[in-house]
Amino acid sequence: MELHTLVGEPWADYGLIDSGHGRKLERYGRFRFIRPEPQAMWAPATDDWRADGEFVPGSDEEGGGRWYYERPVPAEGWPLTWNEVTFQSSCTPFRHLGFFPDMAPVWDWMRERTADKAEADVMNLFGYTGVGTLAMAAAGAKMVHVDASKKSVAQARSNAALSGLDDRPVRWIVDDAAKFVAREVRRGRRYDGILLDPPKYGRGPDGEVWRLEEDLPGLIAHCRQLLDADSRFLFLTVYAVRMSALAIGELLKQAFADLPGTVEAGELVVREETRGLLLPTAIWARWSR
Repeated sequence: MELHTLVGEPWADYGLIDSGHGRKLERYGRFRFIRPEPQAMWAPATDDWRADGEFVPGSDEEGGGRWYYERPVPAEGWPLTWNEVTFQSSCTPFRHLGFFPDMAPVWDWMRERTADKAEADVMNLFGYTGVGTLAMAAAGAKMVHVDASKKSVAQARSNAALSGLDDRPVRWIVDDAAKFVAREVRRGRRYDGILLDPPKYGRGPDGEVWRLEEDLPGLIAHCRQLLDADSRFLFLTVYAVRMSALAIGELLKQAFADLPGTVEAGELVVREETRGLLLPTAIWARWSR
């Protein structure tokens, strides 16, 4: 299987300014932040890394650490915009800023896949704060947004209102993703597209445990049952695991062997503004027709 690269380019409210020595400097609207980035093994382009805040990781490997601020940053967050979508960004305890900017080329790709179909039915599993859901809703899709976190779904609904998209057809679901998909299979539901952005580890609202390596194959098998020969895509992204893009590509290839279409896999990367260098951030696999 040939691997492909999806490149996240800078836009007005986000850019990777510089990277190197295990860190990255990014702009989020009017603020600049430094975050750890183990894959930035090279030297940075410049020593001018003035920033409003920096996330300093803890000594463990489980994502611990804390933010340190050089200048005041609104604790409640501040608005950013991607195309028609406006959403709240904020410094979370988990080192990210309330959304994943490297997903921008994925949002574009999904919109292209459904551009010729009015009200395509699309599901966003592990939908978090809803930027991907709203990117599709703004393009005319009927969305089902699923996340186990009540707080994340509330933030997603708030982002819909902030974008002026709260009148769009979106079902906001607080549920365990695997349980919800299994119920949709039993109901005989069908979708035109599915986006999955699962964590390495997580818990559902009733204490359900999600472990990526153990639970992903079963979830993919159920998602396959929600798609048919007229469906458009399934897109899977995987972060922060010791796993190959080839591995998840072969998983999809097996699951979708009976459907027409193409299975591809590769890396998500973000283009650095200073030098055009490509910083890898995640692996992905997708089926599309």
